[in-house]
Amino acid sequence: MPPTSKPLRKLGFLTIGLFDGADPRSGHEATLEMIELGERLGFDSAWVRHRHLQYGISSPVAVLAAASQRTSRIELGTAVIPLGWENPLRLAEDLATVDLLSGGRLNPGVSVGPPMHYDRVKPALYPETADVEDFSYQRVRRLLDFVRGEPASDFSGVEGFEVYSDRVQPHSKGLGQRMWYGGGSLRSARWAGEHGMNFLTSSVVKAEESEDFAEIQLSHIRTFRAHHPDGEHARVSQGLVVIPTDSASPEQRAKYQEYAAKRTPRTAEPQGPARMMFAPDLVGTSEEIAERLHAHPAFREVDEVAFALPFTFGHDDYVQILTDMATRLGPALGWQP
Repeated sequence: MPPTSKPLRKLGFLTIGLFDGADPRSGHEATLEMIELGERLGFDSAWVRHRHLQYGISSPVAVLAAASQRTSRIELGTAVIPLGWENPLRLAEDLATVDLLSGGRLNPGVSVGPPMHYDRVKPALYPETADVEDFSYQRVRRLLDFVRGEPASDFSGVEGFEVYSDRVQPHSKGLGQRMWYGGGSLRSARWAGEHGMNFLTSSVVKAEESEDFAEIQLSHIRTFRAHHPDGEHARVSQGLVVIPTDSASPEQRAKYQEYAAKRTPRTAEPQGPARMMFAPDLVGTSEEIAERLHAHPAFREVDEVAFALPFTFGHDDYVQILTDMATRLGPALGWQP
């Protein structure tokens, strides 16, 4: 087996947090139980996706606030919050509050761009300002400034019985160093590096200089670090869909293989006008998956991962997958809980 350049230091997982529209509480409770299980298994981090007007977590900051009170050690991240739906000042307040409640365990991941199906949702989201909203990197810059303690107002002091601050309150020292950008292009990798963020690279990238997924992802990681003040020490987390089958039942193995097979055709070439490339899902024993990861050029550049769980499996499936990740795949990659 080809060695990695470094042993895996941080093992995390990512869930979309699906729920039934007729019984949304049960789905949210299941997500919290998975995060609790992750902590018991020794995972370093648990991440939640963000979905609006769908049957997945629409308020990850609220979910992670709840998770912070049911765990004590595991880091809690968002992968990612699309800032087109957010007011950066208000989000900065929420993030700082949850970070303090968690004891400094929050890892907010964000991205920019117009909201999905913007023409259909903008009358509800921005009824008066839809045509002038700025969905560029400047929206991230505003959030970073607020989180890092830059002024949000030109007034501070006492007015009557009220005391005002000129910066977002509460302020959580250290949160500014735990902000992540979820990027899939060379431009986003460079921007994240130049602004001192951490970098989340997932199973989706933009085909710009190549049509080989691993080569593209590798170029993003190196571009990010080349423009980051910390250079080679800048934090990067890789998020691929990984499904170990060591303790799976024959029925589960068949379901996992069928799931991956249905998604494989989209990995053959760039998809759509944006030329997005998708990574194949990794299904097999932990030994088989570890061998494929050790041979993956981008994986060899990182020592942190947040393996993505498939969207549509059942709770028992996720328990089996997380348990195999922590007890078999992680150690095969050099990780220790």
